[in-house]
Amino acid sequence: MKFGSHVSIRDGYFGAAKLALSMNASAFQYFPKNPRSLSVKEFNRDDAMLCKNFCLVHGLESIAHMPYPTSLTPKSAKKRDDVIQSLRNDLEIANACGSIGVVVHFGNQISHDDPLVSYRLMIDMLDEVLSEWEGSCKILLENNSGKPGSIGTTLEELVQVRNLSNRPEKIGFCLDTCHAFASGLWNGENWDEVLEKGMELGYFDRLKAIHFNNSKYDTGSGKDRHANIFGHGYISESQFDELVKTPQLKDIPFILETPKEEITHKEEIRQLQERWGGKGEEK
Repeated sequence: MKFGSHVSIRDGYFGAAKLALSMNASAFQYFPKNPRSLSVKEFNRDDAMLCKNFCLVHGLESIAHMPYPTSLTPKSAKKRDDVIQSLRNDLEIANACGSIGVVVHFGNQISHDDPLVSYRLMIDMLDEVLSEWEGSCKILLENNSGKPGSIGTTLEELVQVRNLSNRPEKIGFCLDTCHAFASGLWNGENWDEVLEKGMELGYFDRLKAIHFNNSKYDTGSGKDRHANIFGHGYISESQFDELVKTPQLKDIPFILETPKEEITHKEEIRQLQERWGGKGEEK
């Protein structure tokens, strides 16, 4: 199994990779730039190349996460242009670092009169961002955490947005376990159904990363509040067991985005490896 966590780029991209390795991780996630800005970053390409080469040597996999203001359903032309330029910049940085993809949140409902408006806008945005993108790094659409029935909470929506884009080969998926639980997609008791539906739709063929988070609230709450994997949330160890041991997920990186107040990510990664196997386990 490939376990890791989100890490800081305070010491650059190469520094982030070295930090991940020092935590005994086999995967990591990072923000390619200021997480609260859509500004285009002039990045250090030598630093990115060092990161890429270090990851290749040490068997590390990485994903990038879009800045928080990024939206595939922007409400103004100015925001749309800013998001498109920012996402292109994120892809360029992540590609230079050798990352699998850039995680991008599914959009929000922007019209109560015509629910299809949001989907059309998302597809148009993805098409524009990817129109001239030839790198290997993909956009990884992430499922939303809204109430059951909210936009972006079903596998069908994720797959259909990808299918309707002009560049589907440049789009993959990131499954957030807290979001899936909060939205009722995965209620802790229906993993077999989720897996069957996902296989039927081709979702798991394009799944590239998992945000591995417990939930501070019960399933169906619609609340995006992450908790630590063991003993701090509503998802039980046995429910995680069923998900983690799924053969279709054995090569997918599991990335923690959990709180660090009570336990460090390094220690939590050790717990994951001890429970489910992975880099550093004792045979």
